[in-house]
Amino acid sequence: MIKVESLSKKYGGFAAVDDVSFTARPGRVTGFLGPNGAGKTTTMRIMVGLTPASSGSATVSGRRFADLPNPGLEVGVLLDASAQHAGRTGREILTVAQRTMGLPAGRVDEMLDLVSLTPTESGRRVRNYSLGMRQRLGIAAALLGEPEVLILDEPANGLDPAGIRWMRDLLRGYADRGGTVLLSSHLLHEIEVIADDLVVIGNGRIVAQGTKSELLAAAGTLVRTRDVPALTRGLVAAGLEYSEMTDAIRVDADPDVVGQVALATGVALTELRSAEGAGLEEMFLELTADTQREGAAA
Repeated sequence: MIKVESLSKKYGGFAAVDDVSFTARPGRVTGFLGPNGAGKTTTMRIMVGLTPASSGSATVSGRRFADLPNPGLEVGVLLDASAQHAGRTGREILTVAQRTMGLPAGRVDEMLDLVSLTPTESGRRVRNYSLGMRQRLGIAAALLGEPEVLILDEPANGLDPAGIRWMRDLLRGYADRGGTVLLSSHLLHEIEVIADDLVVIGNGRIVAQGTKSELLAAAGTLVRTRDVPALTRGLVAAGLEYSEMTDAIRVDADPDVVGQVALATGVALTELRSAEGAGLEEMFLELTADTQREGAAA
């Protein structure tokens, strides 16, 4: 289990992470979402002892990462697939990790097979790897010690569609066997497919968290009409909160209530449905609207 409590990181007057708290539980995949610069990577770096926190705490299986006697046996980490030693071969990188953790030598071959790196590929120097191959090698290193917890930052970067599906099945199986997975990704569809729980961060603060089904079910109603001004006047008169999206309106009310308002206002609707079906992308954009790069520039 991963537990983050009141975590903050400040650089001068700038709060990169601001009072963040959440829990990633065993047997579940927790999706950690947010725009670029929202604080995801900083939070994960604090979890694994690479960046000191200004305040608060982050523990893995009840202990700080720095206090784990042999961290690789308890938590697998992949934060930057491009940070591997470029002059070593893939096999050498795994062998160094295997010896450091005191594991049997055969574990290296098991991991190479698991991530589908061939003997020829594992014998090449990492500087000659594609990003997708580096991701596979990084996942192999994270899983080498059979840890109970995985912390992965954008592990699907550079993978082709088949590779993304392979990774998704691998992580789903890992969680189903009782492991804890914290997964950061900008590929919202992949998060929507695999995640059980979601933590959404914007400007260093948590803006939403809960199970995927809870957050999507709370999305309200999605409505479309050719007479947007008339409908929004009706919604305001009825005391309903709404937000205008690219080509629709999301209303914080059930579809039947919105339909009654439209009828009373005399507005014809072209679409009326639960916003849950709009999926994770629309929910994400709504929750992080104030922290998107374009929005911030505006």
